[in-house]
Amino acid sequence: MLIATAGNGSSADSAPSPSLPGPASPAAATGAPSQDPAQRWWRDAVIYQVYVRSFLDSTGDGIGDLAGVRTGLAYLKKLGVDGIWLSPFYPSPQHDHGYDVADYREVDPVYGDLAEFDRLVADAHRLGLKVLLDIVPNHCSSEHPWFRAALADGPGSPARSLFHFADGRGESGELPPNNWRAMFGGPAWSRVKGADGREGQWYLHMFTPEQPDLNWRNPAVAADFDQVLRFWLDRGVDGFRIDVAAGLFKHPELPDSPDPSADERTRDSVNPLAWNQPEVHQVWRDWRAVCEEYTARDGHDRLLVGEVSVRTPSEQAAYVRPDELHQAFFFHLLTARWDIDTFRRVISEALTDIADTGSTVTWVLNNHDQVRTVTRYAAEPGGRAEEAAPGGPSGESPEVAAASPAAAGGESGEGLGPARARAGALLMLALPGAAYLYQGEELGLPEVVDLPDEVLTDPIFHRTGSREHIRDGCRVPLPWSGHASPFGFTSGTDAARPWLPQPEWFADHATDRALADTRSFWHLYREGLQLRRSLPQLGEGTLRWLESPPQVLAFVRGDGLVCAVNFGTEPVPAPVPGVPLLTSGDCPAGTLPGSTAAWWMHAPAHR
Repeated sequence: MLIATAGNGSSADSAPSPSLPGPASPAAATGAPSQDPAQRWWRDAVIYQVYVRSFLDSTGDGIGDLAGVRTGLAYLKKLGVDGIWLSPFYPSPQHDHGYDVADYREVDPVYGDLAEFDRLVADAHRLGLKVLLDIVPNHCSSEHPWFRAALADGPGSPARSLFHFADGRGESGELPPNNWRAMFGGPAWSRVKGADGREGQWYLHMFTPEQPDLNWRNPAVAADFDQVLRFWLDRGVDGFRIDVAAGLFKHPELPDSPDPSADERTRDSVNPLAWNQPEVHQVWRDWRAVCEEYTARDGHDRLLVGEVSVRTPSEQAAYVRPDELHQAFFFHLLTARWDIDTFRRVISEALTDIADTGSTVTWVLNNHDQVRTVTRYAAEPGGRAEEAAPGGPSGESPEVAAASPAAAGGESGEGLGPARARAGALLMLALPGAAYLYQGEELGLPEVVDLPDEVLTDPIFHRTGSREHIRDGCRVPLPWSGHASPFGFTSGTDAARPWLPQPEWFADHATDRALADTRSFWHLYREGLQLRRSLPQLGEGTLRWLESPPQVLAFVRGDGLVCAVNFGTEPVPAPVPGVPLLTSGDCPAGTLPGSTAAWWMHAPAHR
């Protein structure tokens, strides 16, 4: 995937190309060896993230499950995605809703069992959908048998060497071994009691005390995860989304950090002593070798896609070298504010740095950890949320608190938040590479920002008392049908209430309404996915920025697709003549309204 950039007349990174490049071959575009398209399915795939707990409940207990996912497969096939990524469904005490795993080779009874999982995989494959599992190698649950044994066996035992246990500092070990802070709040160390009831060693947990970090310097950890991968690959999964893929290894001496609260302050992996250690790359080489072993059996790639939260695209590129992860989520687009210069910069950096590795960029705008785009974009300059009073219940961040359901278009589906979210979706789907959608994104769901404190489940809230950065608002169970909660999410006369309450305005976003309204988010996504699939070189295409008005970001791909987004609020002349293939909103002839995106196949004059 190559990029030559030409800006709005203000870019200094390069000059306009004299003509549009023709479609490049995969090998020429990426430097990677050419493969059969069936093998390279992941390079341009659109994967739908299923947050199992909130997708569809088949048992009436108010919690989504694997059988519910299986019921919804036909809906996802109709939408036009290529596969699904399942959030953790392993046995877990649910302190972080499955990202605290007690058994990596089983299904939590609340979600079903292995037989139901096998049926889900079989049905998905029958529909031509890939299945990716979420795997959590950085830490496990405090109820994992390994950790229970570590507590029982005491200092110096082989069981404790599977984790980061250390003696404390101070006269009697009363101080933590170092000054690190946990991402979800509080110290990154907790102290345990010995068999005699006296205070003993400390153990490391970079998230919560219920999620002890595994010690990847112990070969037994790597050996066990090798078997975990094979267990699920033998059951037919097509790959793995890897949680905290820049984690696993810590600095071997566990020294004090010069900025110990960085992770806690940003809710991100910033501490350079705890993340992005060089040894982690060998783990991904080993995992890639396992996937290649299975690929060799039938010629279809098994995918590794990493949650790699690092500072720059060039750092991310190190994780997607040809013998490591196939892909890594490009979070710089997700975190970009609604600003033309920011979007242009991060897209250019991604295509430049990631292309050199032979991988394709993995674009994402929403996930289970972030405020939804409809709300996020409404809270930025020019959005209706600017007019709302800052602050919110129990100390919400001003940006989220300001984005009330009305400001985000929650009740009407109108406003700058929805318009920008629709335009952002078309922009993402036009970019060369792969894309990941988060459930409810196709319904235009805003964030639920007014959940009462007593129903919040996010450990960030319970450890800090602050609503800033909490994630429950994007995890509220999906509305499927009807005019009142549970909106078809759960059914039955004795059905429990959904595990998080659904607001009344969810009725405006229910799936049955979305399918019936041809102007809905759902139809925009479906049409975009259909057009995307009809174009050649999706993953390998070239891209060149086009000259355009100052508020318009426009590019043309090597296959001739032109995408333009008006980041401003006022209409401008369309940068391409003719009728668009697809628009994110109403486009009067020859114009591109504010907060609107459109696709064209370029006219001969633009070649």
